[in-house]
Amino acid sequence: MKDIIEVRWHGRGGQGAKTAALLFAEAALSTGKYVQGFPEYGPERMGAPVQSFNRLSDKPITLHCGITSPDFVVVLDPTLINTVNVVSGLPETGAVIINTEKSAAEMCQKLNFKGRIFVIDASKIAMECFGKLIPNTPMMGALVKVTHFLEIDAVLEDTRKKLNKKFAHKPEVIDGNIKSIKRAYEEVKDE
Repeated sequence: MKDIIEVRWHGRGGQGAKTAALLFAEAALSTGKYVQGFPEYGPERMGAPVQSFNRLSDKPITLHCGITSPDFVVVLDPTLINTVNVVSGLPETGAVIINTEKSAAEMCQKLNFKGRIFVIDASKIAMECFGKLIPNTPMMGALVKVTHFLEIDAVLEDTRKKLNKKFAHKPEVIDGNIKSIKRAYEEVKDE
């Protein structure tokens, strides 16, 4: 395994790409990993394309620059594939995880990418688990499964703690998000 795992998140403003990257980083930190989680800011607005990033390692991270060659790409909104080169800089040894109801084979053809492609209908999971079209936490669950870098139970425990701070008065939101992470972890699939 590489010393540093790099992840690039693609989403639209309001879908939670920044939140997911930060939650993922905090979950890794809680397990003793070294982490970075940061968004790329520009003139973002609701619905505009956004990117966030993670670096994870078992050793101290001394890089302090953008990520141009990620190991994993997470796509929260499949319509971005039509306008953004989501696999830019992703080597064939990398993997892309896409929120879509389509098959990995269909997405492989659409992206013209020879690496691993994983699919998960995170939007459907989000709607069924907590009633909002915000696919970030299900995509986090899929990323945990695909990367094999973190244990799902540790991610669930830390995420529950973080959500408890923000949504203590809405336990259904906390439980729904935790359920969505578990489901996506179990349901993500490749070819």
